[in-house]
Amino acid sequence: MIFDTHAHYDDEIINEDRDELLWKMKEQGVDFIVNVGSSIASTEKTLELVERYPFLYGSVGVHPSETGELTENRMLWLEEVCSKEKIVAVGEIGLDYHWPEPEREIQKKWFRRQLVLASKVELPVIIHSRDAAEDTLRILKEWDKDKTGGVIHCFSYTKEIAREYLSMGYYFGIGGVLTFKNARKLAEAVEIIPMDKILLETDCPYLAPEPYRGKRNQSVYIDLVAEKLAELKGIDKKEVLRITSENAKAFYHLK
Repeated sequence: MIFDTHAHYDDEIINEDRDELLWKMKEQGVDFIVNVGSSIASTEKTLELVERYPFLYGSVGVHPSETGELTENRMLWLEEVCSKEKIVAVGEIGLDYHWPEPEREIQKKWFRRQLVLASKVELPVIIHSRDAAEDTLRILKEWDKDKTGGVIHCFSYTKEIAREYLSMGYYFGIGGVLTFKNARKLAEAVEIIPMDKILLETDCPYLAPEPYRGKRNQSVYIDLVAEKLAELKGIDKKEVLRITSENAKAFYHLK
């Protein structure tokens, strides 16, 4: 019953055993995975992966840290591949101010441009926001009238910011960080986020939950995130997996 809404199985870290890892997913309780593009190259690889694995869907887009590679010609290509049958979102896109490059104006330009693309092709967006809460909110509020739905990937801000996103109708991507001992701020936010707005994700191969923190992540480990979420919400883990799987199908418009 696991639906991993955000993974990067195109990552070179997985090159040696990708086939073995992915073909075992079904027998381990993973029903669906969305592989998320983060650059032109990873989007190309995502397109290949969704053709090979029937349970894998894809999202196409350029992560803020890679926006220096974007041009209008590449945006036209992204628009073209959005029409492919198993492409279900635009992302991951957004802002990342943790590092100095690319400069912030470049990130904001291509964030806005990819939001326009999402509106045009009528696909939801996967938003990356790191150390950029104010600018991310401002840009998404500008886009509000044309929005197609969105999820704040790896949500890491306060419960006050969570309320802002809730008022705008956004979903929240929750993953392994929830299980970390220093995740008090995230746990407080999760307590006020209703279950029908939560999507479970791995960000595989990164951000593995406890007790695998620091090791390679994989979709099966969502079970551990569901366990922690069930504890915070006071409900059964199976119910967490059922609800979040239904949320994901609704968000990505899957039958």
